Amino acid sequence: GMGFERLCMVLQGKQSNYDTDVFQPLIQALAKRSGRVYGQGPGSGAGDKADIAMRVCADHLRAIAFAIADGQLPGNTGAGYVIRRILRRAVRYGYSFLGLEEPFLNELVPVLVGQLGGQFPELKKQQELIVNVVQEEEKSFLRTLEQGTKRLEQLIAESGKKLPGDKAFELYDTYGFPIDLTQLMCREQGVEVDMAGFEAELKQQKDRSRAATAVQAGDWTELGAGEPVFTGYDELEGEARILRHRKVSGKGGDRYQVVLDRTPFYPEGGGQVGDTGWLVQGEARVEVLDTKRENELIVHFCKALPPDPSLPVIARVDADRRRSTMRNHSATHLLHHALRKHLGTHVEQKGSLVAPDRLRFDISHFAKITPEELAAVEADVNAQIRADEQLKEQREVSMAEAQAQGAMALFGEKYGDRVRTIRFGDSIELCGGTHVAHTGDIGQLRIVGESALAAGIRRLEAITGAAADAWVNERLEQLEAIKDRLKQPQDPVAAVEQLLSRNTALEKEVEQAAKERVAALSKDILNDARAVNGARLLAKEVDLDAQGMKDLAFRLKDANPDLLMVLGGRHDGKALLTVLVGQQLIDERGLKATDVVKQLASEIKGGGGGQPFLATAGGKDPDGIPRALAKAAALLD
Repeated sequence: GMGFERLCMVLQGKQSNYDTDVFQPLIQALAKRSGRVYGQGPGSGAGDKADIAMRVCADHLRAIAFAIADGQLPGNTGAGYVIRRILRRAVRYGYSFLGLEEPFLNELVPVLVGQLGGQFPELKKQQELIVNVVQEEEKSFLRTLEQGTKRLEQLIAESGKKLPGDKAFELYDTYGFPIDLTQLMCREQGVEVDMAGFEAELKQQKDRSRAATAVQAGDWTELGAGEPVFTGYDELEGEARILRHRKVSGKGGDRYQVVLDRTPFYPEGGGQVGDTGWLVQGEARVEVLDTKRENELIVHFCKALPPDPSLPVIARVDADRRRSTMRNHSATHLLHHALRKHLGTHVEQKGSLVAPDRLRFDISHFAKITPEELAAVEADVNAQIRADEQLKEQREVSMAEAQAQGAMALFGEKYGDRVRTIRFGDSIELCGGTHVAHTGDIGQLRIVGESALAAGIRRLEAITGAAADAWVNERLEQLEAIKDRLKQPQDPVAAVEQLLSRNTALEKEVEQAAKERVAALSKDILNDARAVNGARLLAKEVDLDAQGMKDLAFRLKDANPDLLMVLGGRHDGKALLTVLVGQQLIDERGLKATDVVKQLASEIKGGGGGQPFLATAGGKDPDGIPRALAKAAALLD
């Protein structure tokens, strides 16, 4: 039970695990990055803060890198938050004790991979992902670390030897400080954290969140025994008996939960939404709003109960909605396969939503997916759709056999000994969802969105079938509308390029005309200046935009140290002010353009700011410009 690191320490005759060749490559890389020498600090030894920081960073990086390589990314809940806490603790040590104010942990990943990549191939395989995820997390935390540290110092100064729980919660909620990090930083200064108060604040936040979605559920009314059987792979309608039901009350009013002995309704799971439809009894139709799984039960969320719950019902799934959902689920599998083919095998599913009107797919990938890559992925999926691949389903196969066939399992999902596999061509995944019989049933797929979800996670949104047809038709209509407005309808791209070129030329002409107008104004505008108490005041409304007024001010700045100039202008229905204060007035009278513009901006119902010599303001009341100009004279009295 001594562990590999301790065994190395004994065999290498070292005083600490961190002095062995297990940790030293990382520690020496950190020492070089921070410009320090390990083991030779002012308090050299076990207690030297810089040495401790290097040991913490090396140790924590190993944990972070292996977790990410295994598929666990930083997040705000569960295991993801554990990784985030460890990472932020390491970043704070580097920031506070090694002077590392820019991302640095990610630079150590290649060192770790060089050490252990041979023994742990997943580390080498996921190196680029680990680097990018760690770097993004570092950037995110460093943006608030300095502010949070200053706030903590302020709170400690105000609180004495015990930091109140509500203040610790403020650091957690506003600055992203995990509570154990706050405790550590307080402990370094001999300050205790009121953990009971912190837990109370955290509980209040959770209670507020729960209250927003709380429901009151009554006791189950039992009508029969047994567990429900799902028949939805083979049928969309069938006779069933109610095993149990109960009333639930929430913000949306009263609803009923119903459990059937057999049901074609698919319960929400694996990213696929639950089925909707009806429970039919005679002439009565009870709407099923949603279907979810609770432990081993398949629960139907209904608007009401059938007239006689003791009698059989016909469970009828909304077939059109289900078929649309099936198209999107099968398309998700094809999309996953194409993404791994074109972006790399580091791509793994990190989340999904399969709904009737759209699909959403989250993947591990370290960079924005380029338009060219998206086009290649989309083309690949549509080629698989046109190939009309037949669904090959295995409902009861051992996990070992499924993996031997190459079936992809999703990280974080729980699987039993017997699993279901879904194969379309070369795509094979473990999946419990519902699918089309042939890929041709999907129609087509269009990727309509790509964005960043979190560090190292990209989100794709897509549509299929009739929704994709409508999307394409809408864009064709837009193209026709554009062609109708152009003089070259046969080549709209060339026509648009011609318009853009002409627009650029006109913008340059306008810019040149504005410069000439400013130059002309600068020659004689000072004729309107008047002497006021040993200085010169120029307060005038001009026909210039904001940039033109600034350009004019810069032209006059150096040659007029005794000038206070206030220019007013109107642009797009808004009021503009520009204030120039000469250097002599700044030095001798302490007059600042920022102070002047604040006093005048109220007249135009706006605000502004700038530098001591030049400030600008904008407002929504152009009629206030004359009042602002008149008010300027009093500033030199």
